[in-house]
Amino acid sequence: MKAIRFHEFGTSEVLRYEDIDRPVPGPGQVLVQAAATSFNPVDDHIRAGHLAEMIPMTLPYVPGIDLAGTVAELGADVTGLAIGDRVVAMLPLGSAGGAAEYAVVPAESVAQAPQSTDLVDAAALPLTGLAAWQLTFELAELKPGQTVLVNGAAGAVGSLVVQLAVDAGAHVTAVDAPQHADRLRAYGATRVEGPLDLAAGPDAVGGPFQVVVNHVRVSPEELAQLTNYVADGGIAVSSAGPIPEDTTRGVRSESLWVRSDGAQLSELVAKVDAGKLQIHVADRRPVSELADVHADAGAGRLAGKTVVLAP
Repeated sequence: MKAIRFHEFGTSEVLRYEDIDRPVPGPGQVLVQAAATSFNPVDDHIRAGHLAEMIPMTLPYVPGIDLAGTVAELGADVTGLAIGDRVVAMLPLGSAGGAAEYAVVPAESVAQAPQSTDLVDAAALPLTGLAAWQLTFELAELKPGQTVLVNGAAGAVGSLVVQLAVDAGAHVTAVDAPQHADRLRAYGATRVEGPLDLAAGPDAVGGPFQVVVNHVRVSPEELAQLTNYVADGGIAVSSAGPIPEDTTRGVRSESLWVRSDGAQLSELVAKVDAGKLQIHVADRRPVSELADVHADAGAGRLAGKTVVLAP
């Protein structure tokens, strides 16, 4: 089968389009014929070797953590799935495999794909959706009626956090570039602001807030300023570096390390099909252009969430 692999860590140039053996599912695994994967910033970090000490992996490595496709074969002891099912999954960071014709997936990572969206676009949901869910409900423990600031609200994860928080009954202030304002209002944000001027302080955007969710990579000094945006007894959660706590005011902080979870992914799919969660896809590219996608991301040229079509 066709796949993209890298045999050594490095720039986007290490990605090669190759013929490799089709994988065989073992016990508790599912073989999925891929429709698409998607690009996530962590793909760039894995390929460059920045996470090699944190994530055990064997080279050569097939990237692509997200997967949408059709069940082609079931390993032993797999129940609740059938050949031909349309499914989505977040693959293990250490082995991944989405940028190929077929990928092996742990059965516990699999969820039925949304029926209300194209299967290829569903590949944009798993990692970003799980990150948003875990930030919102596991780390922040969001409650109805709370005030929430989402910094980087128009990004792949941030836009899902906004929608999940609105659906949960929170009052959301969404912060991002002005060109995203209409989309963020359509998601139900109570207030939409341009890029956050940290020096202006929380009053400038209607804060402080009971929950602050940050997706913008800034300096440690700027992260420390975000603490001021959290109300007494509140919490800051971040996917882009730790925000310092303030124990004198009871301000807590949590950072995200996203994990695969088929049950949570099923909850996200249900919200997509109920019209409560929209998947925003900026571009669709063939897998043969994956090296260009990585290069564009590294140069800041990627327009947004990019789905990568299977071979």
